[in-house]
Amino acid sequence: MIDGEEQVQCRMATRADAQRDRILCAAFSCFIEHGFHAASMASIAEAAQMSAGLIYRYFENKNAIVLAIVDRQLEGKRHAIRAIQSTEQLVDNLVRAFEGWRSHDKHDAMSVTLMLEMTAEATRNPQMATALQRADAVTHAEFENWLCRPRAQGGAGLSMHLAARRAASIRLVIEGLMIRAAREPDLRSETLRQALEDVLTPLLTQEADSG
Repeated sequence: MIDGEEQVQCRMATRADAQRDRILCAAFSCFIEHGFHAASMASIAEAAQMSAGLIYRYFENKNAIVLAIVDRQLEGKRHAIRAIQSTEQLVDNLVRAFEGWRSHDKHDAMSVTLMLEMTAEATRNPQMATALQRADAVTHAEFENWLCRPRAQGGAGLSMHLAARRAASIRLVIEGLMIRAAREPDLRSETLRQALEDVLTPLLTQEADSG
């Protein structure tokens, strides 16, 4: 049974989590609208409807908020990638993902706008670069594991060395799609579907290996 002091601590922890989430949701909107550098602590405080001083109780500075948003974005990206991992439905899943990315839904956990902003920021911010490299390593490993699984278990049944190469190829396709969603939002879904079938079908078959 939880005693009175533990109940108070739980309520305080819950309130702190809610406040951090409120700040991050506000920062998410500000960063999409203005970018990491142009968005100020004042604008984040205004969007969160709280004082800048209160924000500093939960985050040391704006960079700490940026890195927390990055963590959310990368987790959202990992969830999105896990959701498309289906040998039989990969093309359909990617078309649906593209349609979601080009809608620029600000409530989506994974924003293409911020992913592009993060990529640019990684060339200047070592912490950002490290976070992206770490996330890329996890994503690549998950793709390899999926491609190595037997087809009966939803994988592609590829050998380890072939899965490593194909994982890199598929990741390049997905990241290219994200850029197309931002730069070519009027791309016809049927054209995209046919292009993806041309590229991806050989990548999911063991027979395509010549080495």
